[in-house]
Amino acid sequence: MSSPSAPTSPDPGSTPPAPPVPLAALLARRDLGLRLLAGSGDVPLHWVHTSEMADPYPYLLGGELLMTAGVQLTDPAHYVERVVEAGAAALGFGVTPVYDTVPAELVEACARRGLPLVEVPPRTPFTAVARALWRLMAEARLQELRRVTEAQQSLAAAAARPAPVPAVLGALASRLAGRTVLFGADGTESTAAGREVPPEAARALRELAGVLGPRPGGPASASGDGGGWRLAAYALGGGDGLTLGVATERRDPGDHTIAGVAVVLLSLLTAPHRGADVTVRDGALVRLLLGAAPEDVAAALGPGPWTVVHARGGDGTPFAAASLAASLGTALVDAGAGSGTGRRTATGAATAGAAPEAPAPSPVRLLLPASAPLTAQPGWTLGAAAPAHARDLPAADAEAARALRRAEASRTPLARHRPAGFAGLVDPAEAAAYARALLAPLAEPLTETLRVWLSLHGSWDRTAAALDVHRNTVRQRITRCTALLDRDLDDPDVRMELWFALRLG
Repeated sequence: MSSPSAPTSPDPGSTPPAPPVPLAALLARRDLGLRLLAGSGDVPLHWVHTSEMADPYPYLLGGELLMTAGVQLTDPAHYVERVVEAGAAALGFGVTPVYDTVPAELVEACARRGLPLVEVPPRTPFTAVARALWRLMAEARLQELRRVTEAQQSLAAAAARPAPVPAVLGALASRLAGRTVLFGADGTESTAAGREVPPEAARALRELAGVLGPRPGGPASASGDGGGWRLAAYALGGGDGLTLGVATERRDPGDHTIAGVAVVLLSLLTAPHRGADVTVRDGALVRLLLGAAPEDVAAALGPGPWTVVHARGGDGTPFAAASLAASLGTALVDAGAGSGTGRRTATGAATAGAAPEAPAPSPVRLLLPASAPLTAQPGWTLGAAAPAHARDLPAADAEAARALRRAEASRTPLARHRPAGFAGLVDPAEAAAYARALLAPLAEPLTETLRVWLSLHGSWDRTAAALDVHRNTVRQRITRCTALLDRDLDDPDVRMELWFALRLG
């Protein structure tokens, strides 16, 4: 087995990068008229770079198709040596206006160093070659994204079967055309699925899984090779020291993403707290958050107390919410309607004469045991309610929503619900009646704008950013509030009274 690469945490929320395109795909484009003069057409191309420098070495990153017309080509052998040292995948040489044909010395040097050499005819601009490669890469990326999406759906369906762990391993092995193994904390093979691998590869995979082990704070993943197979190991997050091993004959760009989805699912499925009643509790959570009466679902959900968390962020992939849930150690998650299909913006209709405001994405909503630690998560903004029993979760859901709005307005990764303070000393019914009467002249967009503006101490720019509107729109709405309420909003006493009304109404 080769030495494992530097361990990295699996990133199930990521999308696969654009896969490289083989040089042969460009050569197959008849409209380009390219001709291979030396080397193999099987090399992968990551991008195109054009340079007429005598020594392009400092400007190459590796993996590119280097295009040149040979303006400063004086020593072909040395030039090719420098291109190979820089890691370029292939060399494209354009004939005319400098050379009528590709120099024989250049062809010989490329053949000697194994560097693919492509002749670019006079009628084909270098930009046409670059555009063709970008299109091929875009098509390859689309195919890879489709493959990842289909794999995610297949893994999710497998996780819902009666024996979910073997089903997820089988689905993953099928999608990657390889073998998947679930190793115990002691390195023994617990469950496996997929193709048989040579003994050497199986032994190397077990050793790679042992690199991770159950050590707290240890690496989350590692990769290597063994027996001609590509190997990867991922530590599950269930706390039992389980490890997922994957062996494939090749490694495509989206494989790590697909494996990351399986890691999240297997972590949830094998977590110590997961029991036979989890499916019932998941359904209870969804019904509760969709508006069912608390008493109808409290028995299935359990008494709690629970912490309701609202989250917005992620990278837009279908399994970002599942990854967040796994990071927070809960299986109780409602992913919402997704980006662009959630709640209306707090401002409602667009200002007259302005473009309509894009709707904000629906928040992900989660339930955590009140004893579970809650920390900020990279790429997410979180709002957390105070711990509540099942019967009080609708109110806690509203608390979490307000905490999330405050976190977004203040640009902090995590905001928690704050107790009522002095407001709690006022009779709630009486205070609510007074607040409704005081705020009655204001429509919902004005009420929300006033709420955010007051919470941000009258800052026009921060309010505009929090509401996703122009600062002039905020000024217009606050001016309208001043007129409708017939109060001086520069008076701190007025601001305090309105803030209490907005909190209690």
